[in-house]
Amino acid sequence: MGQSSVQILVESLEKKNRLLDDIIRENEVQEEILKQEELDMDALDASSDRIGSLAEALEKLDDGFEIVYERTREQLMANKSAYRSEIAHMQEMIGQITDKVVRINAVRMRNKMRAERQFQKSRNQIGKAASKMKVSKNYYNSMNNLHQVSPQFYDSKK
Repeated sequence: MGQSSVQILVESLEKKNRLLDDIIRENEVQEEILKQEELDMDALDASSDRIGSLAEALEKLDDGFEIVYERTREQLMANKSAYRSEIAHMQEMIGQITDKVVRINAVRMRNKMRAERQFQKSRNQIGKAASKMKVSKNYYNSMNNLHQVSPQFYDSKK
């Protein structure tokens, strides 16, 4: 197996840890965008795109880790004493990664609720604007009809 396979696993976990830190920072940016009174859709789209690209990189890293781990698992388990410090370091990093994933999911849920409130607020504003336009149109039409006198017939025989 060699030291290189174990080192690849450790480096993979370190990269995953850094990517999760980047996702946490980007989630915080998104949270600030969603806290604003007026929603900046361009900034929200850009932030979502950055999180998407980070998630793709994370997925590729996970796939690579799984492939290397499956190839080296048996030898790693058979020689636990030789790789004790590396295994302990990987277990520590996996614990950190798990904590970060939980944190990310919590922030994502809060951001989702904030986004839904912002979108509902926008829909309400659009509905109010449409209602105001309808009222204005009805007022305009009724005011234009005031100047037209409809034909009237008078009964002069009385």
